[in-house]
Amino acid sequence: MRVYLAMVAKRRGVDLSRPLRLARSLLRDVFPVPLETVDAGEWVSPDTALLAWSNEEGADERPPLIVRENRGGLGVSGTLASQRDVRRLSQASALGDVMADLSGCFSVIRVAEADIQAATASTRALSVFYAENEDLHLVGTRALHVHLVANEGTVAWNEVALQTMIRQGYFLSDETPYRGVMALGPSSVITVKDGRRSIVTRALPPAQPMPTSARAKRRAISQLSDALVAAVEPLRTISEPVNLALTGGRDSRLMAALLHAGRVPFRATTNGLAAHPDVTIAGAVAAHLRIDHTVIPPVQTEAKDAVLIPHPDVRTYEVIRACEGMTSAYESIVDYRPYSTTPTMSGQSGEILRGGFLYSQGQTTDKAMRRRVNDFFLKNEPLFTDEANEHARESAAPWLRRVGENPWEVLDHLYVTYRVGRWHAAARVGSLRRGDPIQPFLDNRVVLEALSLDQRWRHSEEVVYQLISRLAPGLQKIELDGEPWRFQAGEAESQRSWWRRKPSTRTPAPPAQKRGGSWNWRTSPGPHLSALLGEFVLERADALASLVRGDELKAFFFDPVVKQPALAWNLYTVAALLTGAFPGKPPTTQGPVRIEIPQH
Repeated sequence: MRVYLAMVAKRRGVDLSRPLRLARSLLRDVFPVPLETVDAGEWVSPDTALLAWSNEEGADERPPLIVRENRGGLGVSGTLASQRDVRRLSQASALGDVMADLSGCFSVIRVAEADIQAATASTRALSVFYAENEDLHLVGTRALHVHLVANEGTVAWNEVALQTMIRQGYFLSDETPYRGVMALGPSSVITVKDGRRSIVTRALPPAQPMPTSARAKRRAISQLSDALVAAVEPLRTISEPVNLALTGGRDSRLMAALLHAGRVPFRATTNGLAAHPDVTIAGAVAAHLRIDHTVIPPVQTEAKDAVLIPHPDVRTYEVIRACEGMTSAYESIVDYRPYSTTPTMSGQSGEILRGGFLYSQGQTTDKAMRRRVNDFFLKNEPLFTDEANEHARESAAPWLRRVGENPWEVLDHLYVTYRVGRWHAAARVGSLRRGDPIQPFLDNRVVLEALSLDQRWRHSEEVVYQLISRLAPGLQKIELDGEPWRFQAGEAESQRSWWRRKPSTRTPAPPAQKRGGSWNWRTSPGPHLSALLGEFVLERADALASLVRGDELKAFFFDPVVKQPALAWNLYTVAALLTGAFPGKPPTTQGPVRIEIPQH
């Protein structure tokens, strides 16, 4: 993982020494790794500076922490598919001239005398944040770092912006928890020159009409397939197998097919109880591809009648520390381990190839999709104050206007802009601390190719099905966890109807006895965890008073088991954030929480 902070004086004569000292002193709070693992680099001139830190010792194939060329410095976060592109980024007169052509998942900050440029790729999965004060413009990769330097070491909350964290567990805007700090949008370049800041954003590509012939479909699938293969090209020279997090779903299976087709050595790992569909189906996929498959069960009691999870105080502290208050503690982020050069992959964010938020959209009428967009921004509206709801309506307004023009595009682009660009970008910091995962679904070129395909076609899941068929024939026929392939659902329903009309003469087998098979403690928290969450939040109701209504908050936690566990965790996270859970020392007195596994 790399942390960058750039600053430039708004006028001649501003002394950078004090903000530079402050920026260096804050590293413990803004870089969530042990400081003894961190290397540093700097490019400093009288009016401009680029500070950089990394815990990537041993990652020899990475670009230098600061690339020093043309009387300036360049920092690259994430991964580029080709190291030749580093020179293109450092030598281009403007970053926007080359960004669209590059493969990889990355962001860039470049400085020269009295000049800063920074750019995001099409998903902004590697974030860039910006702010200013009376003397400085600041651009960096950690929002808290940018904020503390701009605000002279103290935190000022952007409280009303946190309403979206409570509703969704991530930001549906470019705001951050910190007053005055904004996230740079996808496919955007920010430039600070002569004391002035400007931002240019390249619109996400419009989708082309669905191909009308088999040949045109094959051509479109081939182009997307080629982009995916190019994204994993650097992995062909690795000395050890890629570790793929494999589940029973569609997206990690496509990653398995891609590695197989690319002749990249890999092995699979699945987390879960032995009877969970993820474990059994992933095992079948691994067997088909003849790769090693390791199952990692959750921590259980000796009697295997319960699971043990970190206390919510501990879990929340770690999530806030890594994700800076931009992801809820409901999410299971990857915990810290020493940085490893072993490449890892997963199917996360594969919904980009299935229409973004369209993948979970049941009804596809214009009315239903407009309601879905409204619900994203105004979920649980009665719980919130008038001010919080008005802020949500302001954020929703431009998207609701677009719904009238093209609702399919809105749900597609909302996913890339916020679900990936804000939630995933924050949550993936956990994994970046201990390695730089290769994520083809977030590759700049792959995303641009995918978004150019008709949303209805991607929504049908035929695109993903054909990609798997092309890359690893036969893998697409192994059962899926959940519903069948959407474009085949009508055929499957027809077959089921035929069998209902003509009952089988065979004696049906008794259902298999499962013990906690598909149970998940996050969605079924039980009374003990519900009580812990409720007690914490209600004790801090005053801190949430500008966001949620006190009577509604009490009613929400009235039942012995919370009905919306994610919302409970979101409230817990924001309450902890606003009452000083971080920065500070981690909680040490709270032991793990035991949650009973339901018996079936």
